[in-house]
Amino acid sequence: MNRLLVASLIALVLSGCVSMPLNLSVPPNLQEGKDYTVLGEGEGSSVGIMLFTFIPIKQNQRFQNAYDEAVKSKGGDRLMNPTIEERWFWAYVLNGYIFKVKGTVVKDMKPGEKPMEKPATN
Repeated sequence: MNRLLVASLIALVLSGCVSMPLNLSVPPNLQEGKDYTVLGEGEGSSVGIMLFTFIPIKQNQRFQNAYDEAVKSKGGDRLMNPTIEERWFWAYVLNGYIFKVKGTVVKDMKPGEKPMEKPATN
């Protein structure tokens, strides 16, 4: 019985949750009007929860979801100069994590494509 308990504790300690890496890199040597068009500032957010401190709910996807939401907010392809912010909250049975990302949304141009007109700002 003691061996089973020790083995269970070791397995519990060695196991854990791992998220996918989020690549926020920007291709080098991009120049305004040549390889992309700036669409404006975009923002996205996503929430993840740890129920009873060890059951993850939307924890791994929250970074990618916030990034995708920020890009889609302006109809672009990617973010340049992203800034990230994270806040936490807790309740009796859960911990919550709010992830926000902001950045300049750009639309990549295909070879031979002409730059889009910049949208009018209100």
